[in-house]
Amino acid sequence: MSYEEKGTWVYLVVAVVGFTVYVTFVLPPLVGGTPADEIDYVPVMLWTIGGAIVASIVGRIAVEMFSPSDSTKGDVRDREIDRLGERVGGSFVVIGALAALVLAMFRAEWFWIANVIYLCFVLSAVVSSITKLVAYRRGVPTW
Repeated sequence: MSYEEKGTWVYLVVAVVGFTVYVTFVLPPLVGGTPADEIDYVPVMLWTIGGAIVASIVGRIAVEMFSPSDSTKGDVRDREIDRLGERVGGSFVVIGALAALVLAMFRAEWFWIANVIYLCFVLSAVVSSITKLVAYRRGVPTW
């Protein structure tokens, strides 16, 4: 497994776990009937995002310590796979921006706007990672 593929696995796991942690803190009060504007989601979101950044760095280091790669330089195939994955995942960033724009036009609570953006960032990371991992196994499609 290449250095880049290992990093993609770390990124995928951290994205899913990080968002799951965030949801476990924010969802119970919302389901319990607390109005969205009274939920203090900002610190939880900031800590989750910061924790995900740290976890990605530590995870990548740990993976390389226990299963070192021959080289940390990507080749042409790695660059093509990365480009494909980022194009596919980037569409969710655009979807998130459009969803946030629509929510703002309808004067939705900041809670919903922030959370739709965060959700789409996570979906972008997940879809991008899955696309890359599939490309590592099956190859980059030729159109």
